[in-house]
Formats: sequence, C-alpha cells, structure tokens
Amino acid sequence: MAKKKSLEIPLASIDDLFSTQQQREDNGREKIVDLRLDEISDFPNHPFHVSMDNEMERLVESIKQNGVLVPALVRPKESGGYEMIAGHRRKFASGLAGREEIPCIVRTLSDDESTIIMVDSNMQRENLLPSEKAFAFKMKLEAMKRQGMRTDLTSVQVGQKLNGKTSREILAEEVGESQGQVRRYIRLTYLIPELLKRVDEGKMAMNPAVEISYIPKALQEELLNAMEMEDCTASDAQAKKMRKLLDMNKLSGDSILAIMQEEKPNQKEKIVLREERISKFIPPNIPLKGREEYIIKALEYYAKAQEKQRQTKTLTR
Repeated sequence: MAKKKSLEIPLASIDDLFSTQQQREDNGREKIVDLRLDEISDFPNHPFHVSMDNEMERLVESIKQNGVLVPALVRPKESGGYEMIAGHRRKFASGLAGREEIPCIVRTLSDDESTIIMVDSNMQRENLLPSEKAFAFKMKLEAMKRQGMRTDLTSVQVGQKLNGKTSREILAEEVGESQGQVRRYIRLTYLIPELLKRVDEGKMAMNPAVEISYIPKALQEELLNAMEMEDCTASDAQAKKMRKLLDMNKLSGDSILAIMQEEKPNQKEKIVLREERISKFIPPNIPLKGREEYIIKALEYYAKAQEKQRQTKTLTR
C-alpha cells in the first residue's frame, strides 16, 4: 500500500505572528536615521575637495534655514561608527551651520560598491577640477576591475568585455568623456602634487601635463625647480622633447633646465631687476608689495626731468 505524501505547511515565526503588516514592510525598507557628525568618518582617499567656496556658503545657509533636505549615504564600520559614502559636503556644511547631526541612509556595502557610488554621486557636480576627475576615474576603474569587469589602465586590449564593451568604454559613457580622455585624466595621477596643482590652477595645459606624467618623479622635481627658476611653464613641444629624451635614456636635470630655458614662439621678453642692484635706491620703509609702484613713479619722475632738460636745451640754442 502506497504511503500518502505529507503536506508540509510553512509555519510563521513568533515575530511574524505578533507583528503588523506595516512593521514587516518597514523591516525590508531602508530607514533614514539621524547620526552625529562625529560618528561619521570620511571616505578613505576621497578625491573630491571639500572647501569653503560660494556653493558651500549657499549650502550652509540652506541648511540653517531648512535643514539637510537630501539624506547622506553611509555604511557601518566593523570598528564602530560609520563611513561617509555620499554627502561629504552636506556633512561639512552641517558642521558650519551649527548642527550636530545629519540625516543618513545606512546601507551595508562592499569597498568596491562604496567606491563606485561615491564617485557617481560626485560626478554630477559642476566645475570639477582635473585632479578630482583624475583620481575619481582611476578609483572607479580599479573598483570595476576588482568586481570582474577587467580592464588595464594602460592597455585596453586585455580588458574583459561586458556585453561587448570594456569597462573603460562603460566608464567613458557614464562620465560623458571619450576613452582617450579618460586615459589622459588617469595619467594625471602620476604627476607630483605641485605639478598637478598647476594643472588645477590652469597654469599648465592638459597635453604637456600628460606627457610629463611619464617622467619619473625625481625628474619631475627637477622640472618643477626649472619652471620656478625660469618663471615659466612647460609647453607641449617642450614636454614632448623631454619625453623623447626620456625614451632615449638621456633625460637629466641639466637637459630639463636647458629645454626650459629655450625661448618659446611668441614669448615676450622679460625684464629682470636684481634685488642687490635696486635695493639701495628704495627707502627701507617701502614694503615689498609697494616697490613696483615706487619704481614706476621714479621712472615717471626721471622721464619728466629728461623732457624738461631737452626743452631747456632747445630754448638756449
């Protein structure tokens, strides 16, 4: 005689039996909680600058009047406390606005998930600096690599494809740049900080900066010294000349200085006044910033005296 199959009926847990439908829905939903600012640490190596600019001043005033309208995103740390993923500027502004807490969404995320979300949340901002884009692109691309979307920062050919596209192609599409431009930005991360700062300040163009990024850091220091000594910046042609010498194993501090001393096309002649020659003519009470004006007035006085002398000679002839 065949055995009858028993019917297995899933039994609800005690918690389910004594919880409401609203409570069960809330358990599966992310909640917004108020966290103390001192509980939240910044994201490691956060590439985006948080500074007191006009936008920050407006954000501080907005938080004073209306509070933080968009919650920050944090993840819990194993050591306790939380790590900021998206909301560094809101946290900074909240502190300036005199607030001790900030509304946050707490989410458990891996390192790579956190990196990608952190970069994506900041790429929407306007007027990002070249250095911010450079390190952000590099961090996200490396996170994508670790997640399995293999790419190589210097060779696209080895990139494992996802839906027929390499991770660099995907990244380029997401940030609205060409693949080549993404690669060029990432190259900026190989510059020493002082040269990268010049790129951010607009004192060095992108093309020569990319060429210089291939030069070893010790020689980049030599280049920085030469630029400061000559009060100039490297042109694209000069950077390519240095890169060519590097490929030939002939680049040195002396050759860098010689290249930087070359006269560029359309370069204006500069007048250099040596301190030891002019200091004896300038009263010691004249501040350094006022010396230029003092010299200009002295030259104007000299020019008037010369003109008066010429007129006197003409009248006595």
